[in-house]
Amino acid sequence: MNPLDLAPVIPVVVIDDVSTAVPLARALVAGGLPVIEVTLRTPVALDAIERIAAEVPQAVVGAGTVRTRAEVTDARNAGSRFLVSPGCTPRLVSAALGSGLAFLPGVATVSEAMSLLEEGITEMKFFPAEAAGGVPFLKSIGGPLPQVRFCPTGGVRLATAPDYLALPNVACVGGTWLTPAEALKTGDYARIEALAAEAAALRP
Repeated sequence: MNPLDLAPVIPVVVIDDVSTAVPLARALVAGGLPVIEVTLRTPVALDAIERIAAEVPQAVVGAGTVRTRAEVTDARNAGSRFLVSPGCTPRLVSAALGSGLAFLPGVATVSEAMSLLEEGITEMKFFPAEAAGGVPFLKSIGGPLPQVRFCPTGGVRLATAPDYLALPNVACVGGTWLTPAEALKTGDYARIEALAAEAAALRP
């Protein structure tokens, strides 16, 4: 299972209330986005991953904002099927590779990407995408690093996602716009499903 190949957009979600995890995941899956990155930014994140993994079998749920070796273990134990980190360190890379899970380490420079290539990693998160150079940066490094595929995340919007997806070295994008805070607060999962369907249609 390669999460980068399942949909053009990976929703990047922050869950504050664990009771929203399952209906949120079901709405995203119904809209055509089965890959869901739950960021480890809240106290309930691991519980949310565990619930989604147990109750929404159609979802491919993973942990985002993974920063430590302990978080790698916790995410795996919660049922994560992939790991996403905002950056990369030798200890984190070692732990993630040893977990047996798909791993999408974050990079913002050519040197970081080359260091990961030395570890055999060819798929990476480009973060923070807009702040780090956006489409022009990824286009410029496609020549010297043709074997790397990226998932740009950070400031990507529905309006700019097609520009990223048009690049040959972009497999998908990560987006936070799919789960507006107000929709989560009010339980408007129909809106989330509609946003997911709109994003799923970005690339046939």
